[in-house]
Amino acid sequence: QVQLAESGGGLVQAGGSLRLSCAASGRTFSTMSMGWFRQAPGKEREFVAGINWSSVGTYADSVKGRFTISRDNAKNTVYLQMNSLKPEDTAVYYCAGGGLVATIQRGVEYDYWGQGTQVTVSS
Repeated sequence: QVQLAESGGGLVQAGGSLRLSCAASGRTFSTMSMGWFRQAPGKEREFVAGINWSSVGTYADSVKGRFTISRDNAKNTVYLQMNSLKPEDTAVYYCAGGGLVATIQRGVEYDYWGQGTQVTVSS
């Protein structure tokens, strides 16, 4: 069993930056694909960014060029650096992990989810 814990959310003005962290328990972290998803009020959960075991990142079009996903296998942690934040980035951000993720954008392929961290961007 793997447990995921997000941190780093908060309130920031438009144009600002935040870095989210997701710490994973367990010894299988280095072989897992990790993803960040978000859900805004009244909207469906959507893919934000993902990173595979070899640290290749994939991004939603809406965050390309602004967000960067990275991982530190020694610390069992995945990060999401968010720059040039916009009010439409406001959402609860969830970290997810999975061992057999064929399509990194598909949330249903992930086995483990964190509790989420709120990101609010004011205009």
